[in-house]
Parts: sequence; C-alpha cells; structure tokens
Amino acid sequence: MMNTHCPDPAFLESVVSRMTRNRAVHGAILCVENGAGTLSWTGASGNLEPRARYFIASVTKMYVTVVVLRLRAENRIDLDAPMSRYLPEELIAGLHVTDGVDRTAEITVRHLISNTSGLTDYFFGKGPDGRKAAVGLFDGHDEAWPVERIVERVRTLKPRFRPGQPGKVHYSDTNYELLGSIIESVTGKPIAEVFREYIFDDLGLRDTYAFADPEDTTPAPMYYKEKPVHVPRYIASITAEGGLVSTAPEVMKFLKAFFAGHFFPKETIEELKAWNRIYFPGQFDFGIGLEKQWVPRIMSPLKPIGELLGFWGQSGAFAFHNPGHDLYFTGTVNQLSGFGHGSAVKAMLQVIKAVKPKAR
Repeated sequence: MMNTHCPDPAFLESVVSRMTRNRAVHGAILCVENGAGTLSWTGASGNLEPRARYFIASVTKMYVTVVVLRLRAENRIDLDAPMSRYLPEELIAGLHVTDGVDRTAEITVRHLISNTSGLTDYFFGKGPDGRKAAVGLFDGHDEAWPVERIVERVRTLKPRFRPGQPGKVHYSDTNYELLGSIIESVTGKPIAEVFREYIFDDLGLRDTYAFADPEDTTPAPMYYKEKPVHVPRYIASITAEGGLVSTAPEVMKFLKAFFAGHFFPKETIEELKAWNRIYFPGQFDFGIGLEKQWVPRIMSPLKPIGELLGFWGQSGAFAFHNPGHDLYFTGTVNQLSGFGHGSAVKAMLQVIKAVKPKAR
C-alpha cells in the first residue's frame, strides 16, 4: 500500500469548484478516499450538495458484476453457458441474425457481461426509421422500456459482429437488460431485491436503492445540456442497466468493497481485465463487467497515472479506483449529453497529481 501525503481540503474544494466551470455542468459531487483510510473527503459545487442522492446510471453495471460473480460462486450461473440456458426461447429468439443466420444460441453470459455479444444497443442504435430511442428520452418523452420491448426493438437492429468475434466490442445496454433477466431467472426474485440482498444489506447502505416509484423526487434531476430531464417511468423500468440511486459516500463504500475482496477474491479483478478498446461513447477499455478509463500519457507526461478502474454512467456518474496511487473516486457531473465527463476526468487527474509519496 502506498504511503502518501494527502491533498488538503482547500485544494479539494477548488477541484470540485472547477468541475462546474464547464458550461454543461450545473452541479458536481466529488468524493475522494484512499485505501489507507487517511483520506476521506466529499464536496460539491453548483446546484448539488455533497450527500445528495443522484442517479448513478451505468455505474449500476458494477453492481450487476458483483451479483453475477456471487451467483457464479454459488454455482447458479456459468459465464460460459449460453444465455438460452437461463432465458425463455420466446424472449430471445431471433435477437442476433446476420445474413439469414440466427446466431442467438451462440451468445453466452460472458459475451453479455463483456459487451462482446454483438447485439446492438437498443438505446443508441438507429431503428428502421433512422431514429434512436435515446432522442425521445433526452427530449423528456418518458416511457417505460421493459425487457420485452427492448428485445422487440433489437430484433429490428442489425448486429454489430458475431458473438465473441475476436477483438470486437460494442457497448450495449441490451446485454445488461438480458443479464438482469438471467439474474431474475436463476434467483426467482426481482433484481431490485437481489441487489438489496447481495449488496445493499451486506454493506449497510441506507441511501442506495433501485428506483421504482415515478413519484419519487428524491434523486437530483438530471440535465441534458441546459434542460432538466425527468424520465422516471423509463428509469424505473431499466434497473439492470442503470436504475440505481445512491450517494457519493455510499458508492464509495461499494467501490472500496469491490476492490478489497469483500464480494469475491481480490485476484478475480485480474480475470475481469479482458480489455477491448471502445471509442464511442467516450474512449475507454471494457473488460468483464469492468471499465478502464484511458488516460493519454500527454495528460500527465511527468507522472504516469496508471489504471483508472471502475465505471462511467451516462448521467456523468463515476466510480473509479487508481491502484497506482491508492485512490478512489466517486461522484457525478449530472449531465446526460456526455459534455461533462471531461470535468470529472480532469478532477480525478488533478487529485492524483497532487498526491506525493511520503518519505519513509
């Protein structure tokens, strides 16, 4: 474990304040801790408070990773089994058809959790009318998207590549909706209850939950550019891909448990590092239920950053661990457009660069 001098609170306040200098970021939360327990700081700027509840969006997928791995340890899920072992034929038939060949039966649980199934993302994939489902939602047209509706749309979308095709990856929420259905199938419980049993109760999380009530106005409203976006029916319907609500301190508790070996042996992290580079959205590597943020050397030529391991959310939520400097970061920039993510990256890099090895 690295022995370090910690950044002072005034510096960290300036970092989170600068996050809202980006015109796209109306509010930001930043939580920073180290593994040694000598640094624990949470702050906010703009229209958010440090312990506000917010939508963590696709950071939810790390929680799915925990559930899948724990079910594997219980011999209830086999990563290399076809998804057809766990899902009804009528749900998945004809999902992956290319050149008249239905390859759906080739898709395994591992393909789903590593985004290597080739299934197109229902949210950003263009349908036969040339439109993306995301457009209507970002405009505030709130509709539920249960898995049955999702697979119906995916059948109209051309797959990106063959299941498990070497070197190929496509970030697809479709994969995680199917994973959610698998989790429900093998446990016989709604995924919200599985999250509570395997993670929330285990860690004593009190402000973390699966969003389910469209009347719940507790989470901070998200923005798309300048406009608040209120789509509660949609979020309540997509729990597995991104429907959790939490706070930065509670996401931090989860993040540290994830990497500390609380949920599975620590060496399992190395298994998850089966990286494939994704260039859109963003630029990062995707492994087995885990992301690695790509940090060009030019951004820190004199002090290599090393790996940033964790997950991004479409909402600008983030949860990352930097092993090289023993640091953990959680928070949000609460901006759906993608224009605020850079502020979060910059904040994490500023803190990492400020951490100096302590003389022994």
